[in-house]
Amino acid sequence: MSRSDQKRPERPDRPGGLDRAGPAGRADRRVPDLRLAGFTVGAWLSALAALHLSAGVGIMLGGIALAIAVALLLPRLRRASLRPATGRARRGSGRVPGWLRSAAVRWIGIAVALGAGCGAIATAARVSVREADALVSLVQAGEPVDVEVIVRDDPRLLPRSAGPPTYLVAVELRTVRAEDQPPVRLSARALVLGSDPGWRGLLPGQRVTTTGRLSPPRPGDLRAAVISARKPPVLIGRSSWAQRAAGVLRDGLQIACEPLPDESGGLLPGLVVGDTSRLDPALEEDFRTTGMTHLTAVSGTNVAIVVGVVLFVVRRVRAGPVLAACVCAVALAGFVILARPSPSVVRAAAMGAIGLLGLATDRPRAAVPALAAGAAVLIVADPELAADPGFALSVLATSGLLLLAPAWRDGLRRRGCPPGVAEALAVPAAAQVACGPVVAALSGTISLVSVPANLVAVPAIAPATLLGVGAAVVSPVWPAGAGFLAWLGHWPTEWLVLVAHTGARVPAGAVPWPGGAVGGLLLAALTVAFLVAARRVLVRRLATIVALGAMLGALPVRILASGWPPPGWLVIACAVGQGDAVVLPAGAGRAVVVDAGPEPNAVDQCLRRLDIRQVVLLAVSHFHADHIGGVTGVFRGRQVAAVIGPDWPEPAGGRADVERAAARAGIPLRAVGPGWAYEVGGLRVEVLGPIEPMRGTNSDPNNNSLILRATISGRSVLLPGDAETEEQDDLVRNLGVDGLRADVLKVAHHGSALQAPDMLDAVDPAVALVSVGLDNDYGHPNPAVLGRLARGGARILRTDESGDVAAVIAGEGLAVAARGDPPPK
Repeated sequence: MSRSDQKRPERPDRPGGLDRAGPAGRADRRVPDLRLAGFTVGAWLSALAALHLSAGVGIMLGGIALAIAVALLLPRLRRASLRPATGRARRGSGRVPGWLRSAAVRWIGIAVALGAGCGAIATAARVSVREADALVSLVQAGEPVDVEVIVRDDPRLLPRSAGPPTYLVAVELRTVRAEDQPPVRLSARALVLGSDPGWRGLLPGQRVTTTGRLSPPRPGDLRAAVISARKPPVLIGRSSWAQRAAGVLRDGLQIACEPLPDESGGLLPGLVVGDTSRLDPALEEDFRTTGMTHLTAVSGTNVAIVVGVVLFVVRRVRAGPVLAACVCAVALAGFVILARPSPSVVRAAAMGAIGLLGLATDRPRAAVPALAAGAAVLIVADPELAADPGFALSVLATSGLLLLAPAWRDGLRRRGCPPGVAEALAVPAAAQVACGPVVAALSGTISLVSVPANLVAVPAIAPATLLGVGAAVVSPVWPAGAGFLAWLGHWPTEWLVLVAHTGARVPAGAVPWPGGAVGGLLLAALTVAFLVAARRVLVRRLATIVALGAMLGALPVRILASGWPPPGWLVIACAVGQGDAVVLPAGAGRAVVVDAGPEPNAVDQCLRRLDIRQVVLLAVSHFHADHIGGVTGVFRGRQVAAVIGPDWPEPAGGRADVERAAARAGIPLRAVGPGWAYEVGGLRVEVLGPIEPMRGTNSDPNNNSLILRATISGRSVLLPGDAETEEQDDLVRNLGVDGLRADVLKVAHHGSALQAPDMLDAVDPAVALVSVGLDNDYGHPNPAVLGRLARGGARILRTDESGDVAAVIAGEGLAVAARGDPPPK
């Protein structure tokens, strides 16, 4: 008899024949209750499939699943009715719980089939609204319509390239009325794209009217249409008191954070309530790289961390489980009001509440069925969640809190770790491990710094969150006090900024991994296998030795021979999607950058990969959005010494964007023309054209692009921007073959068909770089143009196929290199 059996008196068998004081009871407590998991998995998978099917096919799928469930269930019910009552006493006896026996497999099959039927039918019912004949005809007509909508979530500013800002607003479409037709009344989801500033300040729950055109939504979601709003929104009535209160508190927090430094001042509202409107995009990318982005989004993990602080305080005063749960519920309700009760916040609160149920009551076996039931209810109520990565991350993070965190916390306590520290270490580690497969599927990488970064960040989360919440709460009645609390809160927030910046710059901090569903399932299988095997001490020690050996063996190789940038690089075309961003070396950590691509993150990341800390010259070939939309990304964290562009005013919005970005850095935009030259660090850049302003062409901005030639170590690179046939012919006429020949050609206008054959023959490059977006709608690059370059002996590299591409000086000749990462579209 074991020591525990000697100390504990025997108790009557509980239902199921398990003595919770004996070994079977201990086994029962160790095994999670997963009986509802089958229903949830079935509902999730069927809803995901039905989103991509018509309503009729979805109902048929659900009917088949329910028929299978009935077919499996009837024999079980018949046998149960004939079974003697005394036979039930033996059920569940022994060390293995009864629901794990072979009969449980059949019950799981029944649960999966029932869940699949419910998920498919619920999704099909929602899809049928999207397929309503009256709405489909209006979408296909494409005529202006008057619509009445209810705002469902906070308006989101889309990444800006050129022109006015555009806001994306999730709405519920209630009324659609075309001219001279009766109104169509319905309840369907939609998206509004509006450029009027009136969209920015809308609150969830507000009812508005506007005028716009309907276009089809993308497949795989429940939205019935995309509304391109042509007029500002007109408010009807007021939003709820909770939404108005949340708006006042959130605005007060933003005002309190305005005097703070840009990075911490923009991060603190995101940490507290998920308001990332002022978050620096570069900092946001660093948070994503280090696996800390959950801190800036209202997710189940975020809710658990915020309310977990309250739970820790309640436990310190030795409150009972019931009181702890009540206090946490009050704190959770307050957080929902503060973060704004939009659907995403309510969903996150539900997941966080389930996680807190297990942590506050110390009964994870009761919380796991609650998690499965909660997830199933949310999916049936909102089938679109089945395809939402954020929902998957919330469920997985909560699962980690329930299934992994308690065991890890108790293990740390047994090894002498203080209770508060043990919980602070176990919670983020469990969440990261559980979310790893989905993150790997989305990013195609596994971060080696995410768990350490989150562990190091833990001490700053609680004070920053509490001070930020305090600033928001007191802001309506005491603005000065709110500002003081925000100032105090920005100090721990600065620590989070430092952790994110440091983690993002760790060499080999992320290792490649197969992306998509295959990569996610593979990592999930490996994770489960390791967690099961790691129960044995020998396996844990062996795994630790192997992991440390692999990291210590591979890390020096990745640091010393990272492969990018290649030694002796002459020019690099960045993979920025459908746009241009070209980098020329000007010394250690210095470069000349020609164009900035369509959006800031892509060019910023390219320059980071090249370790460019100073841009001695930013040259803008012309002011179209695909060349200047990312101009702010060039300035992120870098000193820019000079900015040049063509003496051409169009498009005016693009030119104004460049002028504003340069003005913020305290430098002017200088217009230059033929004969202008710049030399630095062995690099010479000279302007060849446009020789004369060109008007009335196929595209005047393209045909007035700056034509640059760069020379490094006797090798030349020709950069013609988006010059088309007219400007290229003009160059050949005025400069001749000798004036245009170059070793490397950045093919003009993404390899479009508008190339002058005489120009290509005159340049006669050894290497041709094509900067083009993956699966673009323009037919770039043109096969005939590529064929002509290839016949001339040029080695062609495309960013849509190879990511960042480079021409490299190799002895007396040239070589090429490609980074090979999947480029953006």
